Formats: sequence, C-alpha cells, structure tokens
Amino acid sequence: MAQVPQTFFDALAVRTWCGLALRALGRSREEIDAINVYPVADGDTGTNLYLTLESAVAAVEAVFDGHKAGSGGPRKDSGEASPGAGVPSLADAVHAMAHGALIGARGNSGTILAQLLRGMAQVLAAEGEASHTDGQGLRLALRRAADSARQAVAHPVEGTVLSVASAAAAAANGVAGDCGTVARAAYEGARTALAATPGQLAVLARAGVVDAGGRGLVAVLAALVETFTGETPAAASEAYARVEPVFEPDGCGEAAGTGGPAYEVIYLLEAEDTAVDRLRERLDRLGDSLVVVGGDGLWNVHVHVDDAGAAVEAGVEAGRPYRIRITHFGAGDVHTGAGRPSRERAQRAVVAVVPGEGLAGLYAEAGATTVLARPGEPPASGEIVQAVRRAHAHEVVLLPNDAELRHTAAAAAEQVRTEGVRVALIPTRSAVQGIAALAVHEPDRRFDEDVVQMTSAAGATRYAEVAVAEAQSWTTAGICQAGDVLGLIDGDVAVIGSDVTATAETVLDRMLRAGGELVTLVLGDEAPETVAEHLQARVRETYLAVDTVVYRGGRQGALLLIGVE
Repeated sequence: MAQVPQTFFDALAVRTWCGLALRALGRSREEIDAINVYPVADGDTGTNLYLTLESAVAAVEAVFDGHKAGSGGPRKDSGEASPGAGVPSLADAVHAMAHGALIGARGNSGTILAQLLRGMAQVLAAEGEASHTDGQGLRLALRRAADSARQAVAHPVEGTVLSVASAAAAAANGVAGDCGTVARAAYEGARTALAATPGQLAVLARAGVVDAGGRGLVAVLAALVETFTGETPAAASEAYARVEPVFEPDGCGEAAGTGGPAYEVIYLLEAEDTAVDRLRERLDRLGDSLVVVGGDGLWNVHVHVDDAGAAVEAGVEAGRPYRIRITHFGAGDVHTGAGRPSRERAQRAVVAVVPGEGLAGLYAEAGATTVLARPGEPPASGEIVQAVRRAHAHEVVLLPNDAELRHTAAAAAEQVRTEGVRVALIPTRSAVQGIAALAVHEPDRRFDEDVVQMTSAAGATRYAEVAVAEAQSWTTAGICQAGDVLGLIDGDVAVIGSDVTATAETVLDRMLRAGGELVTLVLGDEAPETVAEHLQARVRETYLAVDTVVYRGGRQGALLLIGVE
C-alpha cells in the first residue's frame, strides 16, 4: 500500500515517520548487526536501534490513543490535523517520541538515537500549541539533533553515527523548500557521510564495513523522506553496506590487542543536572563509550567498564538509578583494536533474572548476563530473549530466580531455541538459589553435566525472604495487617512479626533446624543497618561450622533474602 505523503511536519507525520522507521530498521536489523564492529563488536547495533525506536513508537501511539475521544479528521487539502480532530499537538507527539526513546534506549547506538530524537523534539516542541512546522523547522530540528547527540558523548569519534548526523544536518541546512526537500537533502548527506566512514575510522576499513550506527540512521532518514514524499529512497545497503577491507601492517592505524572493558552498564537515572555533571566525570574515569542523554530530571546512562558495581554505585550517589542492565561482553576480545573482530559465539553463557541492582552487579561479575526485575515490574519474555541474544552463546543456562517467572522464562527459551540456541531452564525460585547455581557453574564441563550440577545446587538451597505486608491478608501463618513484617520460607508465610531483625532471626532459626553449611544474606536498601551483623553473630554463636556471606541487593523489593545450603 502506497504511503500518503505528509505536507507538513505535524503529529500525524511524527506517527507515520516513527512507524516507517521502525519497519525499515526491522528489515535491516540483521544486516546492521552483522556490520557492528565499533565501539564493541557484539553484533547488536541493529537490534538496539530497533528496540529503542519500538519504545518511541509505543509512546507516540499511546498519545494518539489518549486523544481518540475527539472528532473530525485530517483536512484533505493539506494533510494536517484539523482542530478538534482528536489528534495530539506536534509538541505532544514529539515529546512522547523522545521520552519513549529515552526510557527504551538500548546500547550505545540506541542511546545516541534517543538523544537525536530528543534534540529534534526540543526544537519542534518550541512551536508550542502549533499544529505543524515547515521545512525551516525541520532544518533547525536536524541541526539541534546532531549537536545534542555530539554533546552527549564523552569523547566523540569521527566515522561514527555522529559524523553521519552532522552531515545530514549540514546538507539539510544547504537547501530551501518544504519538508520533503529538506528530508531528502538530509538523507543524501547522510548516505554520502556513511560511505566515508571507513576512511575516518581504521577499524571499519579493516573489517570492510561502514559504521553500523550510521547505517541505522540512514534507514531512519529514508523513512523521513518517505513520510513527506511517499517515495522510498534507494536502500543504503545496496550501495555500501560493505566495502573492500583494508589490511594494515602492524603499528599502523589503531593499536592491536588493546582490549577493552568487560561490561556494558545501562540504566535510567532520576537526578538533578549538577549531579549528572559529576556522574559524567566519575564514569569517564571508570571506563569508555560513555553516553549520557536526557534532561529535565530523567537520564539514560550508558558506559563500558570493568567494574560494573562501581558504575551502578556512581548512579546511586547521583540520584535514583533503575532499569539497570549489565551485560558481560563474554570471552574473547570483542572490543575494537584487536585486528578484525571475531563474530564467533561463546560456547556457553548464563542468563539470570535478578531483583536488585546490587545482585545484578554480583551476577555480572560472575560472568552472567542479567535482566533486572524491578519491584512490581516483572520482565516480559521479550526482555529475556534479548538478554539471551546479548549473551551470544551456543548454549545458555537460564535462571528465572522467581517461581512466577517460570512460564515467562520458558516462553523465552522456546523462542531462542528456534534460533539455534541450546537452552536449559533451571527453575530457580529465588536469587539465592541462582547464586548457588552460579557458584558451581563450570563452562568447560559438558553442557548436560553443568546443568545437572547447577540444578542440584539450586535445589539444595532453601530460600526465604523478609518483607513488609502492604495490606491486611490471610496467610498460612494467620491474618497479617498492613505494616506487619512477614517471614516467608520457600514461598509461604511462616512468621508474622513487628520487628525486622527479630522476624529474620526466627526465620533463620527455622531454616537451620534442618541443617545447613552456608547462609547467604542479601540486604535490600531499606533493611536495618544492624540486621546482617545480628544474624551473623547468631549463626556464629548457635550453629557450629556454618558460614555466612552477605551481599547488598539494592532496590530488590524484599528487605532481606536468605539462602541456606
């Protein structure tokens, strides 16, 4: 079905553009993933761009759904929304687009795309209640997008999506006309800049590819052209998705074998501007590929580091980080600078759902790829699928760490099996069971043997948690009132108390009556400072030959998680 062109840049054009761009990235996702070699050759740039834009599309659709009560429709003479047509303003639409991209941004490329869209929104929303803007407004928006994206990157590098965005803005600035004319100029400028990226960045030349992020931006700009002209420009992939590789002698170009940080850390952050300025400085010292985008109290932070815990801790000091995603780049040097990067999968990986930032760091340092389960916001199967893809392994051990997530994890496992990945789902019901399983994980063992040992370790670990009742309820231990302290053992309420430490002690005593050699305590942010010391002392004084380990879980929902094995 032919696309009806939009004459002006209004809310309907925003909606059309986002939809077309998402379809374009969906078609080119695998191609873009395949040419991803910078800043890390982890083969996910196309996927990250797609997921980021998918979040923007969902936000725009939500705004339109909120205006459905209106009547009327688009005027046939201009294509712009008529007053009272049940269509949001241009400002509402671009704000939604930018916010959706910000909260859904994935990876280095997705984070930069989110800032590009935010930069455009800052200009387009300045029109106030105006229903649309023209070619001049689009030129200004593209310029602001390129500038703001460059400012968001700690150390901008030429030959990347930043160069492509700048070229698009410059080309758009050099023409006069309507939105279609400006969009086509921006697209052609971006295509030319993309073709030049191997000459700007040696790692691209060695691999024989153009920049993957820039390739994605060209697809997004092609969708912009189609929005205003109804015509689909020639696909960039037809011209130069791959170029002739350049092989340099040792000592030329980028240093070989320099490696890079082991983890990618991404989180949303609620913080003041001044705190974010300090955060940038601290994270810049910790690692590289630092991109911080957003504003007005909400930010998306992306960085590559060796100390994932320190990167999360820096966010905690700056404000309130959440939706934390920590990815271990896996065995082998996937960072640029080590000759032509390998696209081989790791043999085996562990993917785990974890309930708090501290545990996410702990699991990641043990080599697992994590999916953060936020309190009240369990992950969907699609998030687990993406984590398995990020792990990039032939064999994956999946730890849901929650009885209620078993079916979700099973659905994710079935999906990735169709992609040729061998997946074993260990039905862990708590993060402490996952810790026990991860402790005996040996990737050099045969897959079946490793799964059996991990399953056995998890099954031998009894689990408990201490939490606060939110409302009056019937439980297996009697009626609880809102504010009561609940002690749950193996998923059932066993103790109802009024004091956190006393309730935790009662729970631990009941668990240790059946024996045990190791007690694991995971403290939530709101747990009393003295509870861990008290429980450790209790174990030392009462139970001989039982060891205790303590971890900090961050915002994990429960005040305390307890494991006995």
